[in-house]
Amino acid sequence: MTSAVDGQQSPGLAARLTAIDERIAAAAQTAGRDPGAITRIVVTKFHPASLVRDLRALGVQEVGENRQQELSAKQAELAAVDLNWHFIGQGQTNKAAAIRRSADVVHSVDRIRFADALHRAAEGDDVLDVLVQVNLTDDPGRGGVAPVDAVGLAEHVLKLPSLRLRGVMAVAPLDEEPAAAFARLRDIADAVRAAAPDATWISAGMTGDFAEAIAAGATHLRIGSAITGPRPDRG
Repeated sequence: MTSAVDGQQSPGLAARLTAIDERIAAAAQTAGRDPGAITRIVVTKFHPASLVRDLRALGVQEVGENRQQELSAKQAELAAVDLNWHFIGQGQTNKAAAIRRSADVVHSVDRIRFADALHRAAEGDDVLDVLVQVNLTDDPGRGGVAPVDAVGLAEHVLKLPSLRLRGVMAVAPLDEEPAAAFARLRDIADAVRAAAPDATWISAGMTGDFAEAIAAGATHLRIGSAITGPRPDRG
């Protein structure tokens, strides 16, 4: 986990980043885990590229975006900045090429068609890191593959040489205790890892539930407004 350092440009941003990192470290300690094994991704949805630049000055390297258009625009504007871009939103097959051009990691592979579209969009011999998104709710309209189908989707991804399966991702349901939901995700992650031993990532946990996610073995946390501050009014 990258620790924040004080920055003169954005003292509020620096303080929020430090506070979250301290909470992550405390949760890891409680769970008997090494904070250094946990990656904190700052989600910058609706915030300008200038804020991402300020985050980088504070030591942040992992940033996340939910929308392809925003990901592509910010990545292009900040192409010279050393950042790892995580696409964490629902991916459309017709936008797979644009997502692939801009993202270093795609967390939301939830169906075979999207995996295939990402694979077809490969250029040369580049390999894209991906995670299988699992739907932990009873609503099939929510993003993610059904838990029973997660291993099958993972096995399909393993057949696509331009994709590197890193693990699983999920969002805790609103009507369930996060600890119980993340325990189920951990079981699914274990099943996926049985088919793909290198798929060790678990992307889970946001501002309100990252402690429970850490206790369940999350390796990647997706933290937004608790670090960035309120999202700007989009008019």
